[in-house]
Amino acid sequence: MFTGIVAALGRIEKVTPLGAEQAGVRLTVAAGGLDLADVELGDSIAIQGACMTVIQKSADSFDVDVSRESLNKTVGLGDAGVQVNLEKALRAHDRLGGHLVSGHVDGLGVVSKFAPVGESHELRIVAPKDIGKYLAYKGSVTVNGVSLTVNSVSDRADGCEFSINLIPHTVEVTTLKALSAGAKVNLEIDLIARYVERMMSAG
Repeated sequence: MFTGIVAALGRIEKVTPLGAEQAGVRLTVAAGGLDLADVELGDSIAIQGACMTVIQKSADSFDVDVSRESLNKTVGLGDAGVQVNLEKALRAHDRLGGHLVSGHVDGLGVVSKFAPVGESHELRIVAPKDIGKYLAYKGSVTVNGVSLTVNSVSDRADGCEFSINLIPHTVEVTTLKALSAGAKVNLEIDLIARYVERMMSAG
């Protein structure tokens, strides 16, 4: 589990294919300011919102294996040189600064607008229809691993557009600063909304 509070900006240093064309890849990730001293092999680190398992590490970098399925269902994990949001797994005694995040990407959204508004930025994203039903005014959503609050929701023919207000700090310390209209983003819906939907639809 994670909180969606980005701890550091890392960078994918190396992408190594694990086999044939349809196989996964091994990523070597420069940890940036992420403290790896307490990270053990087998621990989880969220990269752009996707939970990955550490298989090797040094003082300032770590390796993860990413399956082809994960590469197909996410963005931002397959290219060397790309900056990524990083967060270590939540410990039981940690503060829950964002919201409960599993690190499982539910789908890809498309940025429809990213522009400054006063001192902040307005981010608008069109989510697929099957994700739209989980989005609610003042509810939580994870975008590229960042826990954010939904400001508005509008259902439309091609999906569900929702808006988010990004304060300057969030823009500065995450990869969201690099977004522009047309960019794809990793989305994870609120865990509580997922269970409520299941309870309402079961039986």
